[in-house]
Amino acid sequence: MKAKTHGPRRAHRPKRAAARKRGSRMGRSAAPKNIDEYLARVPQPARSTLSRIRAVIRSLAPPESTEAISYGIPAFKYKGMLVWFAAFSKHCSLFPGSSVIEAFKDELEGFFISKGTIQFSKDKPLPVALVKKLVKARIAQNESQKQQ
Repeated sequence: MKAKTHGPRRAHRPKRAAARKRGSRMGRSAAPKNIDEYLARVPQPARSTLSRIRAVIRSLAPPESTEAISYGIPAFKYKGMLVWFAAFSKHCSLFPGSSVIEAFKDELEGFFISKGTIQFSKDKPLPVALVKKLVKARIAQNESQKQQ
C-alpha cells in the first residue's frame, strides 16, 4: 500500500534574517526634512560635533549656497553639491569628494579615509582648520567646474 502524498516535496529553507537598515538615520523611520531636524535626532556627542562642522561650513560657504538633505544626510549645495556630513552609530563622517581627499591625504593621516569619505570619532572631531581647508578646496573646485 502506497503512502499518500500531499503535493511535491520541498527542501527546508531556513528563514531569512530581517534585513538591517544601514545609514545615518539612527534607526528612525522617516527621513528628516532639514538639517535642524536631522541634528535633533542625533545623540550627543555626535550632535555637537556635527553642529560645529555645520557652523564651519556655513561660515565659508558663499551666501547663495543652500542647506539640504541629500541621500538622507545633511548637505550643502553651491554650484552643485559641496559637502555632506553625517552621524553613524560608531563614527561621524564628512564627505568632501574623492579629489579633495586625495589632495589633503597627508593632512588626513590618522583618520579613516575611503574614496569620498573621512570618518572620525564622535567625541574627537576633525580639526576646524582642516575642515576649513577641505571646504575651501571644494568651493574652488565647484567654481572652476562651472566656468568651463
